[in-house]
Amino acid sequence: MKVALQNLTKTFPARGRRGDVVAVDNLNVEFPDGKLVALLGPSGCGKSTTLYMICGLEKPTAGQVFFGEDDVTALPPESRGVGLVFQNYALYPHLNVRRNIMFPLENLRGKVRPTKAEMNARVEEAARLVQIEGLLDRKPAELSGGQQQRVAIARALVKRPRVLLLDEPLSNLDARLRLQTREEIRRIQRETGVTTVFVTHDQEEAMSISDLIVVMREGALQQAGRPQQVYDDPDNLFVAKFLGTPPINVFEGRVSGGHIYIGSESVLDAPSLHDGEVYVAVRPEGFIPKNDGKLTCALRAVEVMGRDVSVVAGHDASETGRLRAIVAAESAVDERAETVRFDLKPNKTLLFDKETQRRIRMGERT
Repeated sequence: MKVALQNLTKTFPARGRRGDVVAVDNLNVEFPDGKLVALLGPSGCGKSTTLYMICGLEKPTAGQVFFGEDDVTALPPESRGVGLVFQNYALYPHLNVRRNIMFPLENLRGKVRPTKAEMNARVEEAARLVQIEGLLDRKPAELSGGQQQRVAIARALVKRPRVLLLDEPLSNLDARLRLQTREEIRRIQRETGVTTVFVTHDQEEAMSISDLIVVMREGALQQAGRPQQVYDDPDNLFVAKFLGTPPINVFEGRVSGGHIYIGSESVLDAPSLHDGEVYVAVRPEGFIPKNDGKLTCALRAVEVMGRDVSVVAGHDASETGRLRAIVAAESAVDERAETVRFDLKPNKTLLFDKETQRRIRMGERT
């Protein structure tokens, strides 16, 4: 089921100050049929509010929500055909797993209400899908956090929803369970083929399992696209900073005479760009250690991480005063040296306008 948001806006009345609070600001985006989509951004960016407008728990101030060709903006949640998994799972402690999963089916009325046998069959089908078929007689208190999460997903899937919505589904799990459960979410989504939208502030989580990421900031869409495409080709400095671990290294720089400068050093050629002040952003993997490299930095530490080496260095033009480069373990970096020199990979070096922070691509600057 394709989901389209058109001019979607949500404002909340201000409390104790002037003007309403704009949680979602004129959002236009489309989620393709059968894909896993991540709404990604920092806390307070409007991603959960967007999710709740999709499912009908929040009413838009303006704009429309479409499921396929159907305008569902005015429909109540129970009429939209959505399955919603909350951050805290919201399981009923007095019911066993079977009854928790069956609960949405028991609330159906009329011709759409399945028979008891059909309910049990659908519960067992959902339990097998999330691999908890051996836990149906347990109470939630007898389950681990990861098992409770699977119960919540099974409860959402048992209705056979047109759209599955997940609100920060992994935030209550420890690191190992997060990794395991996000792989399970990807597997379940592929097996069911249901369009799935999940909210997260964890960019690694979003990048690893989603088909499409939608990056938001202060209620506004910043960029949408395939994870690797958005990482490699961000539209603005916010997106470049938000995606990537370790984060991108940002320098104050300039373009002059067909060259890109960081400090007094010419680090790359840029014959098609006009002169001016820019931000030069370099991904950690964009540094090449060389004895005669074009960028000179003060060496602070060399951290051996097995397959890779992390080089921590300082530079006066850096936004934070320091940078982190990830280089191959066989790269020779003398830990006793006072300085380290790098060449920069052009495809990992990004330029941004100093005033607007929009991306400058070759030939675009005027």
